[in-house]
Amino acid sequence: MAGDAGEPPLRTLVVDDEPLAVERLQILCAREPAIDLVGVASDGEAALRLAEALAPDLLLLDIAMPGLDGMEVARALERRSPRPAVIFCTAFDQYAVAAFDVSAVDYLLKPVSADRLARAIARVRDSLRAPPPAAPSSQWTEELWVPHRSEMIRIAAIDIDRIEAERDYMRLHVGARSFLLHQTISELERQLDPARFIRLHRSTIVRRQFIARLRHDGLGVWHADLADGAEVRIGRTYLHAAREMAGR
Repeated sequence: MAGDAGEPPLRTLVVDDEPLAVERLQILCAREPAIDLVGVASDGEAALRLAEALAPDLLLLDIAMPGLDGMEVARALERRSPRPAVIFCTAFDQYAVAAFDVSAVDYLLKPVSADRLARAIARVRDSLRAPPPAAPSSQWTEELWVPHRSEMIRIAAIDIDRIEAERDYMRLHVGARSFLLHQTISELERQLDPARFIRLHRSTIVRRQFIARLRHDGLGVWHADLADGAEVRIGRTYLHAAREMAGR
């Protein structure tokens, strides 16, 4: 079957250790004209062997597998030329940040739906048509992928107003909306450009331009008033950096 605009279908390898998940993906692939299913592997080692033998264009790749997991498979494939595209299919959202560190095209949460798979395939098509990406101009993260309902969405770092820790998750405030990301605040702080973001408390990072003013209560406790009317208490550990920002 032909793919979009007369393009050949993507030679696709399904990798998952759960028989029911494999069966579901096989059915979805059979219904998707842009996919030519060429093989199935039930573990990471078999996936690499089949990738070598079949030279697929795309892997629909589970992450949590015994032995070599999906992340390790993706890293091994990064060293190959040409490198197949990777779409992760997993029941867990906490791997999202690491998934895009290994250049995954998309990240689907199980159970995978037909329309969500079709959108992911369209992204693969777009990535194959696009010129090779330029070398990154910055060491800082420019975007984050976060789970939202049954999919992952892309958020530009500069659109984040503030980040608040909630147990094992970070809540990203983006305008009137917020999203939960499974990552520690220290990991996020290391990824974000300190010229744009400042940590004000052990549980809070704020975009510098979102801070309207700094004030203290007369007893030595400082607060940051934010553009949306919220306030953040500034922890003692972070007070020096905050006052430096204000030229104090």
